[in-house]
Amino acid sequence: MAQVLKVAMVGLGWWGRKMTSLLQERSEALRVVRAVEPRIDGARTFAADYGISLSETLADALNDPLVEAVILATPHSAHESQIEAAVKAKKHVFCEKPLALTREGAHRAVTLCREAGLVLGMGHERRFEPPVSAMIDACASGALGRLLQIEANFSHDKFLGLDPDNWRLQPEHAPAAGMTATGIHLTDLAVKLMGPAKEVLVTCEQLASGLPSGDTLSALCRFRDGGTAYISASLATPFVSRFAVFGTKGWIDIRDRAHVEAPDGWIVTQGRAGEAITISEVPRAEPVLTNLEAFARAVRGGAYPITGEEMVDNIALLEAIIRGAKSRRLENVK
Repeated sequence: MAQVLKVAMVGLGWWGRKMTSLLQERSEALRVVRAVEPRIDGARTFAADYGISLSETLADALNDPLVEAVILATPHSAHESQIEAAVKAKKHVFCEKPLALTREGAHRAVTLCREAGLVLGMGHERRFEPPVSAMIDACASGALGRLLQIEANFSHDKFLGLDPDNWRLQPEHAPAAGMTATGIHLTDLAVKLMGPAKEVLVTCEQLASGLPSGDTLSALCRFRDGGTAYISASLATPFVSRFAVFGTKGWIDIRDRAHVEAPDGWIVTQGRAGEAITISEVPRAEPVLTNLEAFARAVRGGAYPITGEEMVDNIALLEAIIRGAKSRRLENVK
């Protein structure tokens, strides 16, 4: 068995605690040996319960010789500078989504890690959900024929009760309604299946809340090699997660039973040319953990399944969606 990867969890908010609990309780591949949390007093008990050293600054983790990699569960706009600092300290990086808010920033992060020989992992756990992984394989094998269209919705109302000062509600960190919270997972899958995007038309509205970046977003994406994707990301409706892909030989529709915070399985509906439509249930799994352990294997010499080019192409589409949310005009993906 490969040596356990020792990591620092940077950020002990909602998602940082989710990942820490998973790793400390269930993983034999990674171990959190240090945590970083600026609001340190509120994290002392949590860190102590898991036997984790705790500090207020990223520099403490980067200077710790025990730490081989950092996991960034931090505000989106901080990712670029934190990745640069980690690379200088020769630490591998697992970054929560989105990698950056601009294509230029994403390209720089990917290039820095690649040139330093460091692994860059991404918090796109949707790829590691068993039915989604099977869908990706089916598309790659040609089983669905020529891919034509994607319809996807990932929405929830978890943020309506947050303090207005929470960074997840601030436009400089989380623009364009639910895009950086949920929609970014859908564009990641769309880019994986359809390739780089060419242009996007966006509607972003504030219909049912006081959320400053809006609460309801729809994006119609067109891809360079043809095909379209309709992406919906609302922050004002109860949880729903659906991803459907349509091709000339068949289609697959995947629906989550629960949010990935506490996954509870999936319902998969499929149609193939000349066959009856089928409905199946896939039991619960923990894709967040699967992704993190894939990152650990890559650090030990394996291959990480999300490529740097896909990371950059996804952020290029995100950047165009952010522009389109303001302009309401067709935006080219640069």
